[in-house]
Amino acid sequence: MEKGKLYGVGVGPGDPELLTKKAERVLREADVVAVPDKGAGEKTALNIVADIVGGKELLYCPTPMVRDRAVLDGCYEKIADDICALLDAGKVVAFITLGDPTVYSTYIYVHKKVLARGYAAELVPGVPSFCAVAARLNTSLCEGAERLLIVPASHDAADCLDIKANKVFMKAGKAIGELQAQLAERGMLEHASLVANCGMEGELVCPHFADMTDGTGYFSIVLVKE
Repeated sequence: MEKGKLYGVGVGPGDPELLTKKAERVLREADVVAVPDKGAGEKTALNIVADIVGGKELLYCPTPMVRDRAVLDGCYEKIADDICALLDAGKVVAFITLGDPTVYSTYIYVHKKVLARGYAAELVPGVPSFCAVAARLNTSLCEGAERLLIVPASHDAADCLDIKANKVFMKAGKAIGELQAQLAERGMLEHASLVANCGMEGELVCPHFADMTDGTGYFSIVLVKE
């Protein structure tokens, strides 16, 4: 039997209308849709494509929100095992992931493992969250000779603040207060904006990050212009 193929499908930041035509085609043609499952009950990526994948076989893939490398690698190995079993049965599997699969995506670790085992796997790009955020703020990410720096704010980002570039701080929810203070120390707070849950229910647009006083969720992005 001919083996199946795995697709890592970027479904965009939240607005279903930002799903690409290729992503929609791959999802419609897939036999099985793999769904990241962080254990919190909410399946954000699945909600975006629910109208497209309704009725399809779903494979839930536990991806806990921990930083223990050994624990995570064990999860990725188990997911790869489950997916490869489906590929051996000739199934086409589409693993959905928020934004783009090449930007801080959990999926990419599974992708590498499946490729290493000799199976066919392909990445389907999606609209990155920070591009949607810039559009929501009605501004550019970078112009002319400006540089752009993408930073995971959930990790220590202090060393990035002094680099001369426009900056995107992704997944900034828990780091909001610390990030505000660090930007204020450098006189950069007035050049910062925030969007949380871009294109999703509960979207929050804050053109002036200095005005933020309440906490925000995991899907929070801060854009800082030089």
